[in-house]
Parts: sequence; C-alpha cells; structure tokens
Amino acid sequence: MATKKIQSALISVFYKDNLEPIIALLKKNGVKIYSTGGTQKFIEEQGAEVIPVEELTSYPSIFGGRVKTLHPTVFGGILYRRDNDGDVAQAGEYNIPAIDLVIVDLYPFEETVASGAAEADIIEKIDIGGISLIRAAAKNFKDVTIIASKDQYAELEQRLTAQDGATTLADRRYFAAQAFQVSSNYDTHIFNYFNAEESISALKVSETKAKALRYGENPHQNAHFYGDMEALFDQLNGKELSYNNLVDVDAAVNLIAEFKGETAFAILKHTNACGVALATTVKEAYQKAFAADTTSAFGGVLITNQTVDKDAAEEMHSLFFEVLIAPAFTDEALEVLKGKKNRILLLQKMDLPGTKMIKTLLNGVIEQDKDLATETKADFTVATKKAPTEAEKDALVFAAKICKHTKSNTIILSNGDQLFSSGVGQTSRVDALLQAIDKAKAFGFDLNGAVMASDAFFPFPDCVEIAGKAGITAVVQPGGSIKDQLSVDYCDANGIAMVMTGVRHFKH
Repeated sequence: MATKKIQSALISVFYKDNLEPIIALLKKNGVKIYSTGGTQKFIEEQGAEVIPVEELTSYPSIFGGRVKTLHPTVFGGILYRRDNDGDVAQAGEYNIPAIDLVIVDLYPFEETVASGAAEADIIEKIDIGGISLIRAAAKNFKDVTIIASKDQYAELEQRLTAQDGATTLADRRYFAAQAFQVSSNYDTHIFNYFNAEESISALKVSETKAKALRYGENPHQNAHFYGDMEALFDQLNGKELSYNNLVDVDAAVNLIAEFKGETAFAILKHTNACGVALATTVKEAYQKAFAADTTSAFGGVLITNQTVDKDAAEEMHSLFFEVLIAPAFTDEALEVLKGKKNRILLLQKMDLPGTKMIKTLLNGVIEQDKDLATETKADFTVATKKAPTEAEKDALVFAAKICKHTKSNTIILSNGDQLFSSGVGQTSRVDALLQAIDKAKAFGFDLNGAVMASDAFFPFPDCVEIAGKAGITAVVQPGGSIKDQLSVDYCDANGIAMVMTGVRHFKH
C-alpha cells in the first residue's frame, strides 16, 4: 500500500533529546513499541508501554550490550515483504511480528574521536546493531519507515501528525535516502579514522552540513558550501557569504596563519594579497597594507590576527570592502564597522583544520597534502659571495611567506614589514617581475634596498638583472635550475645577496 498506518515501532537511540513528542504521538495512536536498555527506560518514563526486545527474541542483551537487536525475529520483522506470500507465510510460521517504524540514533563515533578519547572508547562507539537496523529498514522502505537520526524526529512528528499516524510511499523513500546518507557518512568517518594509520589508497569525503549560496563564481552557476562554517567563524554583521567571498576568505585565513606572534594585516583580492604589513598596532598595520595598493583594496577581503579596536575600525571604515576577519573586535570597533549593513564581519574562532586538499579535475578528483612548509632564516642557503644582512634575512622571510600564498608565476617585492608590490599569475617570471616593479613605482615605493622573493627558480639570469637595476639588494628563491650559476654569477658581479631554500611553492 502507498500509505501505511504505523502499527508497530522499534526504537533504539543513543540521544533521547526531542524524542518525547514522538513517543506521545505513538502512544496516542496505539502503536506497539519495542525497545532496548536505556531507550526502553526512557520510553516507559513517558508513560508508554514497551515490549523489551529480549522478550521478542527470547535472548538477553549479551557481551556488554554489543548484541541486542541482531536476531532473525527483529530483522525478519523489518525485512519481510508484506506483498510477498512466501515472506508472509514464513513470518507467520516463525512468529515474526511486522515492524513498521524503526527509529535509530547511532553511537556518536565522530564526537568521540573529536574528543580525543582513547582508542578503546572510540572502538566501542562503532555502532553495529543500529547501522544494521538502518540498512534493513531503508532497504524495505516499501513497507517500513526508517528514522536514522535525532535530526529527523521533528520531521517524522510533523508527517505523522498531518497524516493521522501514517506515512506515504514517498515519505518512506525520502527517509530511506536520508538513512543511507547517515549510514554512508558514519562509515566514511570510521574508515578515515582507521586509514589515518593504514594509508589505504581511497578517498572518502562526507560532509552533512550544506548551505546553498546565492550563486557560484558567476550568477548563472548554482553553488553550495558543504562544511561547518559556524565552527570556524561567528558572523557578526553583513550579508551572506558568496562563493567568491568564501574562496577569498580561505586564501586570507591561510595567509595570515603565517604570521603567528606578530601583528599582521593583509588585504586580498581574487585570492592574491595586494597588501600585507606588520606593525605594533592593527591600525598601523592596516595603513601600511593599504598603502601597497590603494586601488585594488577596493572591494577586497581584509584580515588581521589581532583584536580590531576603535582606532583601527575608524581608519578602515571609509574603505569599501567585502569582508573583515579578525580573532576579536572591541564593542566600540563593532559599533563603527556595523555602520555599513552589508559589510561582512567574521570573528575567527579557530585555525583551519586538516592537512589535505581536494579538487575536482577532468573526470576525477585530485588530492594532495596542504603546503605546510614555511621557510625560516635557518632554511636559507647562501648561494652568493655576499650574504644578506640580518635585516635582509628578515625581509626575505616576510616576502617568502607572501610569495607562498600568491598565484604562480609570482614575484614579491618588500622590506621586512611591508609588501611593496607583487606580480601575480603571469605566464613568464620576467612579466611577473616587471609587473611588480611597475606597480611599486605607481604607488610611490622606492625599491632601493628592497628584497625579492620568487616562487620558483630562475632558469636564466634575466630576473636578477632586472631586479638589480631596480635597486633590489637581496633575493630568495628555491634554486634547482641547471643554470642556477648564471644568476649567482650576476649577483656576485653586482653586489646582490641570494639565498636558496630548496623548497618550491607553486600555487596553480
């Protein structure tokens, strides 16, 4: 039958929250309820009669509760086909009662892993009976309604109330789809827990929180964000984040993470930094970052790793920007910044988690480790006769951090606490350098004594020649070209210091 009245239910849940209305509804409709352990006690406390599963199976709960519902009488009651004469006859022969509704809430495996619990406790949270009940009931959705998570209690209550204790075939198919989503997500997290040590070559990704975005990169593209944004940010003001906002926010958060322990400010546009600076206050850091490119900052994403106070807020308030991210805001700063209702203010609550990156490509997916390498002065190998000064080394570290997070081919020009300019996403490293030099001059920066960072080696000496003539006195690059010596020779002949890191940071 397309519409089926619920006459019997099996309930076995970990979390009982918000289950009370369901119990009241089942009790009101005279539904026969089967249950186990703590769930049975909870249902009885609601004033409903319960038949223990042990009474149904003639078997006690054994092995410390590991085996309770795994029995032919239970699974027969769920799986037998009500329109199959043979199944119906066998159900009668073995006294197997029909079970029309199964409500399960699985052991909290994910939460237990996240809590840092011991492995023994984690393993005990791998649900066996519950996951089996879900699959069985979902498979037989023609006859059985499956509720596989506490998140679906309210929806079940709504439908049973509206339909006088019955579900339609469409309802049951919908809940079955939800059930397989729950079970596949559960198994994915279990696999990934084990695979952290085993490293089996298989990619399993499951995100259950989905948010529809206004559109994708362009208005004609649909888009969703899958993940727990609320765990990372509190949005304090502004419109909803768009697809492009999210891409820029991701780039901003990754860049600012390079400057722990310092007061840093960055301004990004289309994932590239157009301003980065260090200072003693957020206001001063913002001023220096803004000065690097007062044109591109318009409509950008701003980020700092320190508390935004009133002075900083007032300084940046006149600029039109899309997003500002910070770990904290003073009340006075928020009062100023909220003066523009669409301005997005994000309070960052935690560092970005995870060590892997995933991207769709061609007819598949590529996965890689995140680029977590960041070079310090200790990683520099001096390649030239002239070694950089300590101040130049500091500047080279600063430039290299920005270079790592800028689209290839890229060149970064800076001193030790301020980005002067960048050449980004060019098909030629020479073009990237020329773009950076022209941009620095356009915004009034004197490059005499500045440093240069490159995301890849120099196959020819042309870049160091151009940089030297522009006033650059120190260079950092990964090295590794068979013609490295040509660039070294030019630097030696012209008093330029060069260090190599041995680490390339392409960003495609």
